Amino acid sequence: MTAASPLAQVDAHPSASPPFGQADLSNCEREQIHLAGSIQPHGALLLVREQDLVVVQASANAADLLALDGEILGRSLDDLGGNLATLARRLLGEDLTDIPVAVRCRVGTRAEELDGTLHRPAGGGLIVELESAGPAVDLSAFVCDALRTISATTSLRSLCEEAAKIYRELAGYDRVMVYRFDEEGHGEVFSEEREPHLEAFLGNRYPASDIPQIARRLYERNRVRLLVDVEYEPVPLTPARSPLSGEPLDMSLCALRSMSPIHIQYLKNMGVCATLVASLLVGGRLWGLVACHHYGPRHVHYQTRVVSELLAEALSTRIAALESFAQSQAGLSVRRLEQHMIEAIAIDGDWEAALFDNPGVVLQPLGATGMALLRDDQVATAGEVPGTRQLRDLGHWLDERCDGSLFATASLGREAPRLASLVPVAAGVLAAPISGCRGEYLIWFRPERVRTVTWG
Repeated sequence: MTAASPLAQVDAHPSASPPFGQADLSNCEREQIHLAGSIQPHGALLLVREQDLVVVQASANAADLLALDGEILGRSLDDLGGNLATLARRLLGEDLTDIPVAVRCRVGTRAEELDGTLHRPAGGGLIVELESAGPAVDLSAFVCDALRTISATTSLRSLCEEAAKIYRELAGYDRVMVYRFDEEGHGEVFSEEREPHLEAFLGNRYPASDIPQIARRLYERNRVRLLVDVEYEPVPLTPARSPLSGEPLDMSLCALRSMSPIHIQYLKNMGVCATLVASLLVGGRLWGLVACHHYGPRHVHYQTRVVSELLAEALSTRIAALESFAQSQAGLSVRRLEQHMIEAIAIDGDWEAALFDNPGVVLQPLGATGMALLRDDQVATAGEVPGTRQLRDLGHWLDERCDGSLFATASLGREAPRLASLVPVAAGVLAAPISGCRGEYLIWFRPERVRTVTWG
């Protein structure tokens, strides 16, 4: 399902980081995919020196794709003709290091317009990517309808289901999936729209190793990635290294960058021929992906990809809002609990009674099925809880493990094998120290919940 600074940490140990195209399954996690040294053939790439806009590095197909005679290296954008040089000069004062800037331009005598993006890579210069402009299509009505739909959703599930429909209508791929990551980086197909004859992937899970950390960081920087045809022949850059830095060109933000051969084989094994992937970033982290798959070659023009990125931003904002609402509701439940305890103390002078006279008020906000109070060598309980001796054992273990802060686990048996007998009623544990004394905790429990996970 695979989708500059942070990458420098990896580059610091080149022997442990296989060059692009030389990784295998044992080390693909560290493959230098941002140093691809080649592009997909539906566009052309130029690296120009900023002070004079002279082309110092180019994809081998650049002269043919731009319909230029002779060698392109060593020529300035002015010499190529058209208005690309004028547009590029206007952008030289802009910050082009993190977000490429788009231009609609002409090069040479070619009548057809080109869609271009410009950005500054690490190592210097200006990268210009060019591809044929698509037909002018007014997508404003579609975008407005899509944004209204996204804004109107009231649950994460309905939002992702609507997102899959929206992207399928926009881009026309055979399958569209909203792919969500969990806390450990594993992915789940959370929603799906597909051609009826295709096998359903909805609910399938994929291990975190399917998307290496380098690829995840690139998804955070380069929000939309296009693969037109898994059978493409990579077009090399000439010369192989940037003359400005003496190093392989950093292609982290390049839309045309070649895909890892391992990822290409992964897609071939699935029978997938073309992909479009949009990143969903929530709170600065990669929350998930909108992954579009096609079972034949498919190219979508830049205009559609820009709309894809806009909608991904809207989806990310709505996801953040829905998750924030859920957190605020949990906070409201906690405040109600606090108020309940304050009232009980004011009336009875006994906060323990406030907890155990009406335990549902304390259990419900956390979805717990039981709770226990360990205090003054006494044990008070409500709901489904382990036995008293087991609770004391748990208290002793918490004394060894906790540092006076809140402790939570969803798998007590894995955290503490010696307490595995508690798992049927206490697989999930939340423990809050109530004083500075050892062994004094308020603990909530959730029972073991067995589920079947389908790994794709």
